Amino acid sequence: MTTTQKKNTTQKTLVIFDLDGTLIDSAPDLAAAINRMYAKLSLPDMPIETIKSWVGNGSLKLVERALAAHGIEANKLDEAHEIFLGEYAACSTDATVAYDGVSLGIAQLQAAGFQLAICTNKPARYLPEILAHFGWQTAFDVVLGGDALALKKPDPAPLLHICEKLGVAPDAAIMVGDSKNDILAGQAAGMMTLALRYGYNYGEPIDQMHPDAAFDDFDALTDYLLMMAPIKA
Repeated sequence: MTTTQKKNTTQKTLVIFDLDGTLIDSAPDLAAAINRMYAKLSLPDMPIETIKSWVGNGSLKLVERALAAHGIEANKLDEAHEIFLGEYAACSTDATVAYDGVSLGIAQLQAAGFQLAICTNKPARYLPEILAHFGWQTAFDVVLGGDALALKKPDPAPLLHICEKLGVAPDAAIMVGDSKNDILAGQAAGMMTLALRYGYNYGEPIDQMHPDAAFDDFDALTDYLLMMAPIKA
C-alpha cells in the first residue's frame, strides 16, 4: 500500500465501489462479446489483453474503440453497439469472477457499519444478473449503472447522486476503484479515493492519479477501510 494525502478527518460512513476491475474481473466475458460482435461484422478477433485496455468508459465507448482498432467508421457504431449488447447479455457471467477477498470484504464492511454502493459505467441492464450471480443482491444500498444519468464517471455527478440518495455528505464517502475514471470522479466530488492496482486502467499505473491510498489486493483494502469503520466489527 502507498498513501498520499488525507482529505479530511470526517467520519466515513459510505463506501462507493466501481464494479469491473474492482470487484469483478469481467474482461473474459467482455472480450468474448466483442469478438462475437466482430464475427457478426466479418472482422477478425482481438486478444483479451487488448480489449481489456478499452474497458472503463461504458459499453458505447468500448465498442467505439473496438471498431477504431479495425479502422471502421463511426457510422457503424450504433449497429455494432446493439450487437455487442445482445452478445454480452448472453455471456455476462460465463467467465466473470470476483477478485480474491471481495465477498468476504463486503460482508466485513457491512458488519462494521458502512453503507455500501456501486457506481459503474456498465449499463444498468446487466447489473441484477451479475449481482445475483455472486450473491450480492442485498449487499449494496444503491447500485448505479452508467446509463442511469446523463453523465458518467469521470464526471462526479453519479457519485454525488448516490450521496444525495443516501443522505451522506460527500466528504463522508470513499470512492474505491481501479481506473483513473474512478479516482478523477472521487476527487472532483471531494471524496477520499482508494485505488486497486490489479484492474483495468488503460495500461497506466493507477498510482499516477494520486489516490489517497493504493492497494495490491482487496484484503489489504478491507483492512484499511475497517480502521475507519463507523462501528467496530
